[in-house]
Amino acid sequence: MAQMNYLTQCTFDFGALAQLPKVLKAHSVTKPFVVTDPGLKANGLLDTLLAALAEPPAGVFTDTPANPTESASEQAAAAYRASGADGIIAFGGGSSMDLAKAMGLMVTHEGPFERLGGSQRGMRHITKIPPLIAVPTTAGTGSEVSPGAVVILNNGRKETFVSAFLVPVAAVCDPELTMGLPPFLTAATGMDAMTHCIEAVLTPVVHPPAEAIGLDGAERINTWIERAVKDGSDRDARWHMMMGSFQGALAFAKGLGAVHGLSHALGRIHELKLHHGTLNAVILPHSLAMIGDAQPEKFARLRRALGLGPNGDLAQAIRDLNARIGLPASLSAMGVTEAHWPSTRDYAVSDLATLSNAIPFDGEKYDELFKRAL
Repeated sequence: MAQMNYLTQCTFDFGALAQLPKVLKAHSVTKPFVVTDPGLKANGLLDTLLAALAEPPAGVFTDTPANPTESASEQAAAAYRASGADGIIAFGGGSSMDLAKAMGLMVTHEGPFERLGGSQRGMRHITKIPPLIAVPTTAGTGSEVSPGAVVILNNGRKETFVSAFLVPVAAVCDPELTMGLPPFLTAATGMDAMTHCIEAVLTPVVHPPAEAIGLDGAERINTWIERAVKDGSDRDARWHMMMGSFQGALAFAKGLGAVHGLSHALGRIHELKLHHGTLNAVILPHSLAMIGDAQPEKFARLRRALGLGPNGDLAQAIRDLNARIGLPASLSAMGVTEAHWPSTRDYAVSDLATLSNAIPFDGEKYDELFKRAL
């Protein structure tokens, strides 16, 4: 029996940022606390956000790391409590949004923090967090409308936290904020969204609305990503890529798969600092090749969405697209070696995304996927 919940408020278009004060007021937030990262502080986008607010925020946390950590979330939570804030603005990419969600959990839930994680079935302990309004500056993660957050715990585990209470109460999606995104990040975040769409379509979980959105999102990203990478000032391309990212997150309400399981596992390798979207892009074609004929009807629909013929090679199409937009062809090109695998294998197998993969995936399957992608 399918259960489908699909309620998210989103203000979307060029100029949407100007609506942020109205959105805050609608959710009774008078003293927002802003969570962002050092890059957005340095490039001036944080100033753009602050200028859009009617009043100065209660506080600002700018030290979000590229891969959010429990310790950074604890620092943000301490600052939030001290500020007297009554709501959160998550401003940035998936990292800032995930850290904001983790911070929200910490200021409203008793510890230890790890008990709330997916590996401990922590969803049953999660209740309301402070009102969270998400303002994305990339077009990839879709965290502005997703029920999840991924955080590296103090024990080294990369943990996924999932709950309907982690869906932001509102999203403000302004493609203008992505206009300065460099070509490589445009490509990597765009393929993150593409992976969300494709894995969501393929997972066996029953959710036809999400599947339809995933197909449309995959078609949209495939149509516009090369233009966005080639010319970052192409407003049409930026609009469609942000919409594709939004759709990817709406789609993965249905679930994800082994691409994310492996990506999450490799992303915890501290010394490599691997980009999540790039990992997804590299791993995706190999996962598709392994799924093969197990999902013929869904593969046919994805082929149509990506403009391929009835016998088109979906995995090769993704490899070719990665090459055209300048992404690496292998994990080894990103610095991953065979030596990294033994310590990450169990993390991949136990990742929540593995449970909803298109075909059953165990340790041996992950050995093969890693070897193919390496």
